[in-house]
Amino acid sequence: MAMTLFKNFEGVLDPHSAEADLINSLEPQKLPRHIAIIMDGNGRWAKKRKLPRVAGHRAGIDSVRATVETSARLGIPVLTLYAFSAENWKRPAGEVNTLMNLLKEYLRRELHTLQENKIRFQCIGRIRELPESVQYELQFTEEATRTNKGMKLVIALNYSGRLELVDALNKLLQKGVGYPVSDEDIEQNLYTAGLPEPDLLIRTSGEMRISNFLLWQIAYAEIYVTDTLWPDFRGMHLLEAIRDFQKRERRYGGIRPITLHNTR
Repeated sequence: MAMTLFKNFEGVLDPHSAEADLINSLEPQKLPRHIAIIMDGNGRWAKKRKLPRVAGHRAGIDSVRATVETSARLGIPVLTLYAFSAENWKRPAGEVNTLMNLLKEYLRRELHTLQENKIRFQCIGRIRELPESVQYELQFTEEATRTNKGMKLVIALNYSGRLELVDALNKLLQKGVGYPVSDEDIEQNLYTAGLPEPDLLIRTSGEMRISNFLLWQIAYAEIYVTDTLWPDFRGMHLLEAIRDFQKRERRYGGIRPITLHNTR
C-alpha cells in the first residue's frame, strides 16, 4: 500500500533516500485530512546568520514551496499555513511591507505550479484590511484556481482566532439567529466553513504555544512541535511529523475500549 504514495514522488526523490523510506513507512489510509502549520522562526534564522529579519522571510518561501509540493504529492486534502497574524501589524513598517511584497511575489510565481498540480487557493482572515494590491493578487489567485480539484491551500492572513470567533458571532447576529446558538451555527460562519478540522497542527522553531491560531478548529488536533526553524523546514520534516501523527491514538475525549486482554 505505501508504495502507492511513493509513486507520486517518482522522478523527484531517490527511491533509496531517507525521504523515500519515510514515505514508504506511512499508511495511506491514516494520512491527516487537514494539516495546519504555524510557520515560526524566520527572524531567529536570520539573526543566527547575522542577516536582517527580512532575509529570513525570503528564505521561508522555499519552505512554503517544499511543504506545499510534498503535501500535494501525498494527497493531503487541506493544508493551512499561518502567514500573517492580526498582531503582526505591530512589527516595523518596513518588515510588514516586505512581507506583503513577498506574498504578492509568491502568488505570481507559483500560480503556474498551483494550476499544474490542480491546487485550489483560499485565504482566510480579515482580508479587507490588507493593502488593495495584496487583495487583488489574492482574489486573482482564488478565482484562477477556483475549479481545481486537488489539494486546497489555505493561507491565513491578518488572521486571529479570537477575531474569527467575533466575526462568526456578528454574522449570526446579522442573520438574526436566535438563542440558543449551536456548535453548527458557529462552525458554518467561521472563515473555514466547509473545511475539515485540522487533524495535525505543526509548529516550527520549538515554541510551545498556538499563537491565537484556529482556536475553535484545533480542539482535537494532534500537536507536533519541531525545533527546526521555518526557513530550514522541508518535505523531510513534514514527513516526520506525519509519521509521528500516525503513531498516536486519537480518542477525542474518550478512553481506550476495555477488552479482556488489556484488563489483566
